Amino acid sequence: MTLARAAVRCLLVFGLAASVSSYAQNTELQQVNDLVQRGELDLALQHADSYVQAHPKDPRGRFTKGVVLARQNRIDEAIAVYAQLTYDYPELPEPYNNLAALYASKGRYDAARDALERAVRAQPSYATAHENLGDIYAKLAAQSYAKAIELDSGRASAQKKLKMANELAPTAPTAPSLR
Repeated sequence: MTLARAAVRCLLVFGLAASVSSYAQNTELQQVNDLVQRGELDLALQHADSYVQAHPKDPRGRFTKGVVLARQNRIDEAIAVYAQLTYDYPELPEPYNNLAALYASKGRYDAARDALERAVRAQPSYATAHENLGDIYAKLAAQSYAKAIELDSGRASAQKKLKMANELAPTAPTAPSLR
């Protein structure tokens, strides 16, 4: 066997091993997803923690853990997970988006805007981040219109604009689900 053939065979074996490993990782994360869908959040978190411990360099596990924590309404812990992900993997837009959704759920619209602007810089074609950024701008506009009305209750134009801004973004930005 030539050296070139041996190298190709070696690469094929390693490639197959990597594929099997990748499949196993995807299966593990799918289990977490299934548990979340069934509402078994404590067990889902245990599985997510195990996955993160076994695969500390895989951002998908940490991302999934953040989703589970958010679903458990452990918002500050989920924020910490996503903030660390944005630090470790600044090129990934999804952690910024989820971070923004959590900030918005706490009324921290300026922080949400900053996170979404970073998501858009990381991936300019990420439509969800663009839409969520529009929602955040609408929320910020609503806050400004409300302040204008508070300062001068006779401002009819601000009242109309406030109503429109509230109709544009009545809810918090959307965060990607596990699916």
